[in-house]
Amino acid sequence: MTNNPIQHITSCRLPTEYGVFQMHGFVDTRTNQEHTALVMGDISGNAPVLSRVHSECLTGDALFSQKCDCGPQLQAAMQAVQAEGRGVIVYLRQEGRGIGLINKIRAYRLQDEGMDTVEANLALGLPVDARDFTIAKHIYDHLGVSSIKLLTNNPEKIQTLRDCGINIAERMPLKVGLNPENEGYLNTKADKLNHLLKD
Repeated sequence: MTNNPIQHITSCRLPTEYGVFQMHGFVDTRTNQEHTALVMGDISGNAPVLSRVHSECLTGDALFSQKCDCGPQLQAAMQAVQAEGRGVIVYLRQEGRGIGLINKIRAYRLQDEGMDTVEANLALGLPVDARDFTIAKHIYDHLGVSSIKLLTNNPEKIQTLRDCGINIAERMPLKVGLNPENEGYLNTKADKLNHLLKD
């Protein structure tokens, strides 16, 4: 574990609308960025653990924005873990697909003017997706999780986690949160980022 750049700091009980989780706090020693994991039930053993790797979305997760599907995805993942009785939500502090909150607001403004989410990032000179999903592997290592049932629509996330050694036993779709405000955004994710959103 000495080679793990993600340091576990502390944990606590977290009662939520979706049951009681154990909340673990981590720090990336390379960047000082803080991340967390919500754990429910007994996740020890070799059986695949239901899991979501969720990137922070202040606007969707906390402010109930309808521009994206992030908030509903987080809620649905927590509900799924509650129904399963065991699971892990890895919550990575990578706002705006890794570009940060202010740049995300800038990108939103460009979207208001007619660009899609990919075009807006590129117009700002930013990567389309700057997230680092390998952080999740280090968190799983600390938690002793080697095999997961992954709640995601993102094939790049699946491939990245597999490439760094996580056994994804099953991909579970998370198609929630569609509304008139984000229909174009979700179509862009499907058409330009290959998210698995279309039947």
